[in-house]
Amino acid sequence: MSGYGPHTAPCSNILAFRTTLRCIKLWARRRGVYSNVSGFLGGVNWALLVASMLGTAFGYNWQMRLFRFFQVYTQWRWPSPVMLCEIEQGTLGFPDGTHVMPIITPAYPCMNCSYNVSASTLQVITDQFENANQVCKAVEMKQAEWSALFETFPFFEAYKNYLQIDIMAVD
Repeated sequence: MSGYGPHTAPCSNILAFRTTLRCIKLWARRRGVYSNVSGFLGGVNWALLVASMLGTAFGYNWQMRLFRFFQVYTQWRWPSPVMLCEIEQGTLGFPDGTHVMPIITPAYPCMNCSYNVSASTLQVITDQFENANQVCKAVEMKQAEWSALFETFPFFEAYKNYLQIDIMAVD
């Protein structure tokens, strides 16, 4: 995440950070929202979201941290930026208010690392946050198991129409 600085404070418990991040990355891959290239979030994005959330989850076990993660980001008011520390406005000399899901890197020069997220992929991500939040609530009420959170997204059942492009080359 490009350097050491004030952004290290929210993650003073590295084991909690690693465990939570691994769970979130597994969830994101299974739910089809882990791909920076496809307009979703990649590893750095997920790491910054987890680090930001851990600032409000001291003393929580891994289950409570997962529940808190989905609570926080289900209620987040995008495009309000996620930042680990305050940044100077205008440090790059131009305004950057066009992003739909800004996640700001903590080291200079601060920038949005989720620039590939579009309005449509943001909707998919927030829908998945909401789904995960509901699963966490069901687990808390003993109506579901944690394995339900990590179930693979049923792409071909959810979408009846899709476009497949096959590209082939001779050499």
